[in-house]
Amino acid sequence: MGVSIYKIKKWYKMMTGQSISHVNQGVGTCYSKTEVRGYYNDLTEKVTKDAPEILVPKYHVDTGEEIYFSIGIFQYGLAAYDLFLKTKDESYKAKLLACADWAVDNQQEDGSWVTFAYENPEHPYSSMAQGEGISMLIRAYIETNQEKYLGAIKKAKVFMLKPINEGGATNYSGEDIYLYECTHDPLILNGWIFSLWGLYDYCKYFADAEVQKVLDATLCTLVKKLPEFDIGYWSKYEDGKRICSPFYHKLHIAQLRVMYDLFGDKVYQEYADKWERYQNSFWMPKRAFLKKAFQKVFE
Repeated sequence: MGVSIYKIKKWYKMMTGQSISHVNQGVGTCYSKTEVRGYYNDLTEKVTKDAPEILVPKYHVDTGEEIYFSIGIFQYGLAAYDLFLKTKDESYKAKLLACADWAVDNQQEDGSWVTFAYENPEHPYSSMAQGEGISMLIRAYIETNQEKYLGAIKKAKVFMLKPINEGGATNYSGEDIYLYECTHDPLILNGWIFSLWGLYDYCKYFADAEVQKVLDATLCTLVKKLPEFDIGYWSKYEDGKRICSPFYHKLHIAQLRVMYDLFGDKVYQEYADKWERYQNSFWMPKRAFLKKAFQKVFE
């Protein structure tokens, strides 16, 4: 069985709202469709529920270790920037820049961030880390005009779009383009969306025609693939067998609301509405919970 006491505790904290990594993440409250501004999901509780003196957070991972985890740090920086935009409190800007400096200092020469080495040293990279790193660093660059952030953004983009079979984080399959949060696992829906938001920010800020082609292609692929993440009473976490926990199901709904607002394709609204109906049903969440609990114990 793939279960451990630590994983049980972690899942319990997630289910009861005590996990700093699984706070409420609704639709972003200060993003813009015309410029890079606030982030698309509201990540601010990652900062407001954490200790105020923290600049760059550490995270407990499934092995029980406490590490600097790139995705968590980038989300923390994005959350801090939203809080800075809302309050003009310079302490939040300091958190953003501390996380951005960590990103620069810990970026590999090829533009990657080692993300999942703690669980799979042979597959340490993530399109989600690359995309969220790009999003965070663009905001740090906007605030400072520091060239070190600009260089890191460009390198992160290059690695992100490198094919998986060449060691990167993107799968090119004919006209379809898939962005893999975990390059050794099935395709994860929320990670795909977080990843493409990084490309969206990149195109919005730099007006890069080649990256725009990749973004357009992965958006078309997502529209085609989205029905496969629906199981008739809940959403799937990935295109393998795992379904969502209540946290990730709710996150999917918020992400799809934003996707409809940004890109206008009604399929996003359709599935957001459908998955919200599942969530508001009396029986469907209970059925999904039992299924997920079984998978957690026996996966």
